[in-house]
Amino acid sequence: MPNQNAELAIQILNVVKLIPYGTVATYGQIAKLAGLPKHARMVGRVLKLLDEDQSIPWHRVINAQGRFSVIELNMQGMNKQQQLLLEEGVVVFEGKVNLKRYQWQP
Repeated sequence: MPNQNAELAIQILNVVKLIPYGTVATYGQIAKLAGLPKHARMVGRVLKLLDEDQSIPWHRVINAQGRFSVIELNMQGMNKQQQLLLEEGVVVFEGKVNLKRYQWQP
């Protein structure tokens, strides 16, 4: 069973790697594209286990309402995920990303 979980995690991470700079995807969207529809929570669990030094753009994955699920703050007290998205030109208004404008359309 652990090998199957590792394979599923690799499927998820391979999709996350495809999210273009300046766009976002939802957990459910990643699950569906990875061949795991209705497993959005699994996507969240896989991303939560990533090491900080990984080059996978975890910050581009948000929830279906356009909000952040990660609440980690940087040294300035700003949501780390929000900061990374702002650096890519993604507009965040009142803690929310406009999915109609910024959602990845593969």
